[in-house]
Amino acid sequence: MHDTPIAKPPSVARILIADDHALARAGLGAMLALESDLAVVGEARDGAEALRLCRQLRPDLVLMDARMPGLDALAATRAIKAELPTIAVIVVTVHQDPDALLRALRAGAAGYVLKDATQPQLVAAIRQLLRQEFLVHPGLMGELLGRLAAETPPAGRAAPPKWSERLTPRELCVLRLLARGRTNREIAAALRVATGTVKVHVEHILAKLDASDRTQAAVRAVELGLIPPDEGATTQTESA
Repeated sequence: MHDTPIAKPPSVARILIADDHALARAGLGAMLALESDLAVVGEARDGAEALRLCRQLRPDLVLMDARMPGLDALAATRAIKAELPTIAVIVVTVHQDPDALLRALRAGAAGYVLKDATQPQLVAAIRQLLRQEFLVHPGLMGELLGRLAAETPPAGRAAPPKWSERLTPRELCVLRLLARGRTNREIAAALRVATGTVKVHVEHILAKLDASDRTQAAVRAVELGLIPPDEGATTQTESA
């Protein structure tokens, strides 16, 4: 008689909701409660409480309302990423504003979802992030990285030798393609390797750069000078 193997439970992403409106928190929670692979582990009424709960609960990601009293979304995101860099932050905003989005990326956000997003759109965005994909359209991401490089002082783009040495030549190559908005499949085709190999390289890159997601890996690379200043700006034309 053979023992019946015990099925391994699917991975469940732990989510913290930060919004000063109780109805908004309840609405987001109700949307996510329908998904077996997503679990809301806490709710915060402002940025300070979001930081405290992140320390206590260690969620995988935070849905952060763009406008909150007290410690605002940008300050809270910056504080969370400085202390707990592996926690991803998605900003929940009323409308898409490239200037506001650039500020959010600088603070450490992975991207944004709109407040009027439907349940399928919200879940798709979260799963997209969990698959280590960009939440921001590649064309817009390229524009934002180009602006980030232009606004970063040359001294700030000079990566110390030790930073460059942390990444292997192949990882640097993957990082440059990643910053141009390429998917793992596209990177694999360009380098003529398996998609699984690229996935491992991306995981190593995120760990070495202390980045929770693809977006922040690209931002960090620009800020540290690990890719040429104009590298990200090519994304828009290539993706058009």
